Amino acid sequence: MEVVVSAEGWVDWGAGRRRCALGKGGVRADKREGDGATPAGRLPLRRALYRPDRGPAPATSLPCAAIAPEDGWCDDPADPAYNRPVRLPHPARHERMWRDDALYDLVIVIGHNDGPPVAGLGSAVFIHLARPDWGPTEGCVALSRADMLDLLAAAAPGDTLVVRGPAAVPG
Repeated sequence: MEVVVSAEGWVDWGAGRRRCALGKGGVRADKREGDGATPAGRLPLRRALYRPDRGPAPATSLPCAAIAPEDGWCDDPADPAYNRPVRLPHPARHERMWRDDALYDLVIVIGHNDGPPVAGLGSAVFIHLARPDWGPTEGCVALSRADMLDLLAAAAPGDTLVVRGPAAVPG
């Protein structure tokens, strides 16, 4: 299955077009750490994560694991754990996976810059839950809870996220 995302903020995996939020830096083929952009390209769906105190494990064929308060994701290009999960406290810059807001209550880890990670080419790029106001992300793809649960139910190992850049303007 392909999960196709347009630069205009729509996603489709055969279940009809649905809204999504994208990075505040737009969609870019040349993603860099800190640019706020969602990376364009074909990216494998790796696994699902969920916060067990806010709901049960989602129905999915993807590998799935619960997160815990000590889970983080390293986003420091100078650290050997760059773009990898880490246990907190971690000495380098990182994101907390156990957030006060609901954004990471359900997460799909996608294969961006992970085989192996190259310093500075972007980290912690996920599909996660959208903000209530549909505000932009830091480079991820964000869905409503209902759409995320539908996507997780349909997703299987080998599926891909296809993020299309903005259409060229005829000139």
